Formats: sequence, C-alpha cells, structure tokens
Amino acid sequence: MRSLLFVPADGGSKLDKAFSSGADAVIIDLEDSVAPDRKAEARVSARSFLQAALTRPARPRLLVRVNALATGLTDADLDAVVPARPDAILLPKAEGGAAIVQADARLAAREAAAGIDNGHIKIVAQAIETAAGIFQIGTFRGASARLIGLTWGPEDLSAELGAEANRDADGRLTEPYRLARSLCLFGAAAAEVTAIETVYVDFRNLEGLRAETEAARRDGFSARLAIHPAQVPVINEVFTPTPEALAKARAIIAAFESAPGVGVVAIDGVMYDQPHLLRAQRLIARASAAGIA
Repeated sequence: MRSLLFVPADGGSKLDKAFSSGADAVIIDLEDSVAPDRKAEARVSARSFLQAALTRPARPRLLVRVNALATGLTDADLDAVVPARPDAILLPKAEGGAAIVQADARLAAREAAAGIDNGHIKIVAQAIETAAGIFQIGTFRGASARLIGLTWGPEDLSAELGAEANRDADGRLTEPYRLARSLCLFGAAAAEVTAIETVYVDFRNLEGLRAETEAARRDGFSARLAIHPAQVPVINEVFTPTPEALAKARAIIAAFESAPGVGVVAIDGVMYDQPHLLRAQRLIARASAAGIA
C-alpha cells in the first residue's frame, strides 16, 4: 500500500468516489469523521459498502477505522463490520503492543463466530496520537501477526498537549511532532512493519504534499494517509520507485550475487555494502508490490 484514503462511513457517494480514486487502500472511517449520534447509522453503511465492494474483481484494500478501545465503542464497530470481511482495521490511539493484543483477541472471537479464517483481518495502528503512545512505541514487536503497519497523528497529539499549532509559519512540523514522527518510523522498523506517514491536511496544496511526501520516502516511510482523492496520484507517484532507482537497485543486487560471500562491492567506482544491499532488496520488493515488473 502506498496511499490510504480516508472516507467517512456515512459519506454516501464519497464512498464510491474513494473506491475509484486510485488509492491502494480505502479507509472507511467510523471514528473522527462521524458524529456521535450517527455512529450506529455509519456502522450499517460501512457494512453494506464492504459487502458490495468485496465482490468487485479489482478493488483497493478495504480498511475500517474503528473507534479507540478507550471509547467503549470498539466492540459495536467490530460486531458490525467483521462479518463483512474487511482486509484490516485501523486502530486509533493504539498505545503500544497491549492495545494490539486486545484488538487481536476481539477480532479472533468475531472471526470465529463469522466463519472467517483466524488472522484474516489485519491491523494498522495509529501508534502515536497521545502522549502515552510516545512511551509505548517500542512495544509493538511481536504483539500480533495481524499487525502490518504503524502510523501517527499530530492533530490528536497536539490537542492533548494543549499546543496552539503543530506546524510553524512555514508549514513545517514543530519540534514535538518531528519527534513523534521519528519515533513512529523507529517503532515501525523495530516491529518490522510498514511505516505510514500521517495526513497532509492542506489538501489543495499539492506542491507541499509532494515535497513532504518525498521527504517521508527519503526518511524511510513507504506509504501515506490521504484525506482527499486529489492527493492520491501524488502519493502514489512519490512512493512508486522510478526506473532509474530500480536499475541501480538491480545493479547492486546483481553485483552481490556475482560475488557471493563478500561484504562490499564496487560499481562505477562507488562502494556498496550490506545496508545498500538491504535497501536495494526492499526497493525491488516495493516495486513488485506496486505491480512494477
């Protein structure tokens, strides 16, 4: 997954538009974008959309963002959507591996009741949306085989901190949120799951989105959340390896394969070691996942 597009579960025609947006994944949102008095209606809408969408031959991955465990609403969300077999849930305010263990158990019980293979529904965690999440970011490794990705959220975090803003006058993240972003990246690497960059809220500023997404790719993120269909092509393009990058990666891999047992190879006068080989292999894997031969 390169792009994961949010759409409100009660969004009506927005659900169909999101489906045809080109996003690798669509996140049907039962949390922030749905008012409290519309949660029940939104669950019905989410389930109906999933049931219809899963029959289509070519479709994006379908995720459901449930409400956080602390809200007391998660069970009702899962009761509604698990029988419709989403590909994954997005768990907000997931404060460490213990939250994933809880979500895993709740999913397992409902999968069994619905006749769904255990572990079919994966988990993406919004790992840093609270201050407590900062201190639990290193606990996700081994929490559950369902866990496939970690992301973070500066909006909820800044609200909890009482901050006036999470970006400066130039649009750059301020120091507390740069720290949170970095910790999410480290936590995903430690857990051996995908690091997913957070949303870019200025959805009309596609130039800013591109620059920030290129920085995310540079730093190690390999996907990004989106809040508007117009953001999807930019995100997909940035996270799709270029022919030049693929050619370089293949050359590095080929050089190591032609000299088994060595720790360093030279290509055109430049030395490459094992970390370069690992990056090249990951790039090729990303390209394969994106459907690039």
